[in-house]
Amino acid sequence: MKKVSIFWFRRDLRIEDNHGLFQALSGPVPILPIFIFDTAILSKLPSTQDGRVEFIHSALSNLKLEITNRGGDLSVFHDEPIHVFEKLSKEYEIQCIYLNHDYEQYAKLRDEKIYQFAQSKGIHFKTFKDQVIFEKNEVLSGQGTPYTIFTPYSNKWKDRLNHEAVVPFPSENLRHYADVKSDFPTLESIGFTPSGLSFPTKMVSDNLIKEYQVSRDFPAIQGTSKLSVHLRFGTISIRSLVLQAKDLSGTWLSELIWRDFYFNILFHFPHISNGLAFRKEYDLIQWRNNEVEFEAWKQGRTGYPMVDAGMRELNQTGFMHNRVRMVVASFLVKHLLIDWRWGEAYFAEKLLDFDFSANNGGWQWAAGSGCDAAPYFRVFNPSLQAQKFDPKLNYIKKWVPEFQELTYVAPIVNHDFARKRVLEVYKQGLGK
Repeated sequence: MKKVSIFWFRRDLRIEDNHGLFQALSGPVPILPIFIFDTAILSKLPSTQDGRVEFIHSALSNLKLEITNRGGDLSVFHDEPIHVFEKLSKEYEIQCIYLNHDYEQYAKLRDEKIYQFAQSKGIHFKTFKDQVIFEKNEVLSGQGTPYTIFTPYSNKWKDRLNHEAVVPFPSENLRHYADVKSDFPTLESIGFTPSGLSFPTKMVSDNLIKEYQVSRDFPAIQGTSKLSVHLRFGTISIRSLVLQAKDLSGTWLSELIWRDFYFNILFHFPHISNGLAFRKEYDLIQWRNNEVEFEAWKQGRTGYPMVDAGMRELNQTGFMHNRVRMVVASFLVKHLLIDWRWGEAYFAEKLLDFDFSANNGGWQWAAGSGCDAAPYFRVFNPSLQAQKFDPKLNYIKKWVPEFQELTYVAPIVNHDFARKRVLEVYKQGLGK
């Protein structure tokens, strides 16, 4: 049997500056790169037109070409990971399995299973930090405890960055690939069809980053990078973005730090993976959970133009502007008193850039139940948010063209009434 080591692509679908891939290609044994369309994950997706699967498939096609140009090939499987490694261990003499860290609950259980398999076969198993700058216990308070408030975490993060160089891993320059050829599955062969969604470029200009602080809150203009889907699937390196941002915009850099912060919360407070509030007393809130109103929110038919524009943008594109995400989340939780977990699950289904830690963090922020969350008595007024951040109504006109016509739905709840109601319900729940 041919002697190889394996690099397992997951959330790092690129050749450039890939830490685990760099370490693998620097080793003594030729590398067999693989990707697994995990049937345990795919079988739970509600639609066969899932833009994320299509995005991954497209990224893998580019990855395969780049590896082929370097004398190797990418082997793509559609199966449960343990079955793939059992099969590969019968075809090759595997010396080592290389991979980059993943922090989500399912991923950690999956990786532990593969680690135990490797141990049983005498195969080395090596994992590396790649999708964050600092992880796990690398940014702690002076008392050695994890931060739960963003600002002190960010200050410590930036202080550490100032004392440690961000060093790329030039994996694109290495060519120690195994001479193996394999077929590439079509999207249809793994049970999916094109979604019709378009994907943003992974190029971001210095000018956009410089202007980010003044333009980021206005959804009608192209003031954000839309790189989140590329960060989610690792088609771009976090290190390259930090190096680009740190001298151009502290505000844009802070967005990257928020991402590390939410991974940090997930690592230190794993109970949030089980549908629990970060601040457990918020699990005593009595939600109304009106399904008719939830459906109106999902379809963008609440009678509040900013909310409806955001939901329609999400449903049609898989994307929603960050300012609008806060408005629609606050509306669902505070105006309709619908459990934040319902909104979290809907975003998980629809967002191209869905990332558990950030999505959970955002929804718990809106509900007041999370780390460093908005106080429960802060209730966004969607009409005032529209006046402030879409003053010319360009965003609303694009997604809700009928909003000034008689056919537009009436508001499903009065703002003043909703605000008074949610304050009473929260006060009652937290009083328990």
